[in-house]
Amino acid sequence: MISAILLAAGQSKRIPGENKLIKKYKNKALINHILSELIKSKVDKIIIVLGFEYIKIKKIVLKNKKNFFVINKNYKKGISSSIKAGLKKVNKNDEGFLVVQSDMPFIKSSHINKIYLSIRKTNKSIHLLKYNHKIGNPIGFNISVLKKFSKIKGDVGAKYIVKRLKTDANFTNVKNDKIFKDFDIPSDF
Repeated sequence: MISAILLAAGQSKRIPGENKLIKKYKNKALINHILSELIKSKVDKIIIVLGFEYIKIKKIVLKNKKNFFVINKNYKKGISSSIKAGLKKVNKNDEGFLVVQSDMPFIKSSHINKIYLSIRKTNKSIHLLKYNHKIGNPIGFNISVLKKFSKIKGDVGAKYIVKRLKTDANFTNVKNDKIFKDFDIPSDF
């Protein structure tokens, strides 16, 4: 089994007075762009980590039997706390997992499936999408990396682990870097 941990607990500090995950982009709540692609993908389980305004977000997310919710009460401690909360729902007997940002609407199920297949077919620790020399999210991990996440703190995400294990990575090329775009400020919408 391969799970996706969808990080959706942040406070949207750069968009005052709004939660960016609920904000509409192309007539759909931002979080539902990536969630619909995860649902279409080959991932077996989607662990949605909520925190800030979790009741509002939970009400609007797409419903699916793959979805499992985790509430990160420590979301103010940074992205690492959300990754750790999600990892508690990953089975140690699984093949691997993906860490997925919820504010990246250009990622498609085909990109997610490339990471999924990379985890399934190679023994590498890390599985990355690459355009020229740029790498981005989502990031896949072999289950053997699970314990290394216990050391991350604060606003340190999965890229901390990537930097330490980059020599044991499988890179899959993509056609452009648009998929690496995340939405942080009002003009992104």
